[in-house]
Amino acid sequence: IIGLPANLFYGTGIPACILVLDKGGASDRKGIFMIDASRDFTKDGPKNRLRAQDIHRIIDAFETGRDIPRYARFVKTTEISEDNEYNLNLPRYIDSRLPEDVQDLEGHMCGGIPSADIAALAPYWEICPNLKAALFEPLREGYLALRPKRRDIRQTINEHEEFKAFTQSLSAHFAAWSEAQTPLLKALKQECLPKQVIHDLSENLLDHYEGQPLIDPYDIYQHIMTYWEEVMQDDLYQIADMGWIAEIRRIIEVKKNKAGKVTEKDKGWTCDLIPKPLIVARYFSDVSAGIGILKNQLDLATSNRTELEEEHGAEGAAFGELDKISKAEVNKAIKASDDAEEQAIFKKWLSFAATETKMKREIKSAEAALDQLAYEKYPVLTPDEIKDLVVDDKWMATLSDKIAGEIRQVGGALTRRVQQLGDRYATPLPDMEKDANDYEAKVRGHLKTMGLSW
Repeated sequence: IIGLPANLFYGTGIPACILVLDKGGASDRKGIFMIDASRDFTKDGPKNRLRAQDIHRIIDAFETGRDIPRYARFVKTTEISEDNEYNLNLPRYIDSRLPEDVQDLEGHMCGGIPSADIAALAPYWEICPNLKAALFEPLREGYLALRPKRRDIRQTINEHEEFKAFTQSLSAHFAAWSEAQTPLLKALKQECLPKQVIHDLSENLLDHYEGQPLIDPYDIYQHIMTYWEEVMQDDLYQIADMGWIAEIRRIIEVKKNKAGKVTEKDKGWTCDLIPKPLIVARYFSDVSAGIGILKNQLDLATSNRTELEEEHGAEGAAFGELDKISKAEVNKAIKASDDAEEQAIFKKWLSFAATETKMKREIKSAEAALDQLAYEKYPVLTPDEIKDLVVDDKWMATLSDKIAGEIRQVGGALTRRVQQLGDRYATPLPDMEKDANDYEAKVRGHLKTMGLSW
């Protein structure tokens, strides 16, 4: 029996389930294998949807038949018949609820974080045994206090040598997988089988992360499957259909037809397999950096102009009497004004506006030149350069960024939990009562000053 999430199918909002029935050897079976997958889904508009990782987790549990806490277990027939009167409702046999976050009364009364809550974070302390001492200090028997201030908790965790070594080891773990898979991907040829390629790649990645501490391998698996659906699938089918240089051939044809000139309206050369940013990042990063400098100068001029308008925009100020702040209106105001200080403000505004116009013109010209450089680079790419751009700069770089985000979430989860515990027990009950009495006294004093009595 496989329990599924609620609101999964159109026409019904209740949880559904899958019954797998096999008559073969039924008389020899001693029970029923049950899987409660009701908590694993993602929202997709008004409905819920099973992700690739959810389906894979179900299949793995089904095939192995192993008991998994709060997810799957083999339930003996005697337990179903004698204890539960043949009721097959999954919550009777699998408690899929997350452990309750227990509030400690003594901690609330006297302050201090209970040692039991700190001990519950044991998976982190196993990896970073000295991080615990950097975050907490003994307060009294069974209770600890935070060492860093709340705002410094994240920094304390991320900059701890053991935690940095842990994150670096996870990064190196992906790098090892990438190094092993990259030659295989670059060796793909026309008429390869994309579905087989992604199956082998994703299964290899899932196996590679099996047993890694603090990381759910199914979450890693989901990243590559999501990227497959969004981008990689189209790339692989194109390679299987026409080979690595198919789009480059198309761009060469566009170049012949368009006489090699890139214009604002001519975007027919855009390459899906190798988007322009990949070409720019690898071959024209200096040109891109120059455009970035121009954009920073434009932002500075815009900021200066806006600040000047706000500073002198009140009624009676330089810009306060203008119906619209524009170059024409400001020039009129200069001619009409006899105040030298006011004229200086208007001229300063014109200077900023002129800088903006100049920067916009230069940026437009530089971007057009960069488009032309990228356009001319495509036809001269070699097959090896194309493979480097697609496999290294596109596929592996994207997966690396996604998995790096998963690694950052490890530190984020610990930070949030430590902050939560610190906030929960930060103010003991006597301090709360004292604060409440002080506020009450202040309010009574204010009311008495106002002549009110009761």
